Amino acid sequence: MWHSKEEHLTKKSGAKKALPDNVMVFYFASDQMEPYVQIITGKDPKRRLSLCSSDSETEEPEYQEEVKNVLPVLSDYSELLDDRHLLSLASHMPERTQGYRWQLVYSTAVHGSSLKTLYRNMAGLDSPVLLVVKDMQKKVFGAFSSDPFRVSKYCYGTGETFLFTFNPDFQAYKWTGENSYFVSGNLESLHLGGGGGEFGLWIDADLYRGSSFSCPTFHNAPLSTQKDFIIQDLEVWTVQN
Repeated sequence: MWHSKEEHLTKKSGAKKALPDNVMVFYFASDQMEPYVQIITGKDPKRRLSLCSSDSETEEPEYQEEVKNVLPVLSDYSELLDDRHLLSLASHMPERTQGYRWQLVYSTAVHGSSLKTLYRNMAGLDSPVLLVVKDMQKKVFGAFSSDPFRVSKYCYGTGETFLFTFNPDFQAYKWTGENSYFVSGNLESLHLGGGGGEFGLWIDADLYRGSSFSCPTFHNAPLSTQKDFIIQDLEVWTVQN
């Protein structure tokens, strides 16, 4: 990825004219996605820089420092999250998570498919978690939870919790304030959001089947193209503070 203060042609003379200082042009490219360009104004560029930027002279130190304080840094390789996902999620993360590294707590690729193991891997944690799901239709979506997942008779969590999807474009669904059914879980399933008999995101004990419906907690649209879906991969990350 590189960024620059690009020049553009004036309509009348065709001469080059430098863009204003608060306008940045970003070019993103990697083996995992098609190249794309973003033009960003104001302070937003500081929030949108890729973690995988090269240390070239075109990158100003002040922007690099801001990136470290805003974008989530993954301590392990992710099968599901690429630069574009991280850029989109960054602005929705609570401030208390910024500037810290994210550690992989659970992955179906590493730990198998067991909700019980997922709970066990989080025993003793006292930090927010990021759940990322990829279904068999290659759609990526999930949830940010203010609390680590655990078996509980009652719902837990705070208004920092939100659902998100990249299907087809990024969308985050924040707490509506209508209820506090943020997270609940037992040995049979994990639930995020609720009300009216439907869950915003539901995952079974084998981390194989899931479903997503609109719910009052987040007023979300279904996160996948199908309300009932099959899970291909699943990861959970936690912040190291």
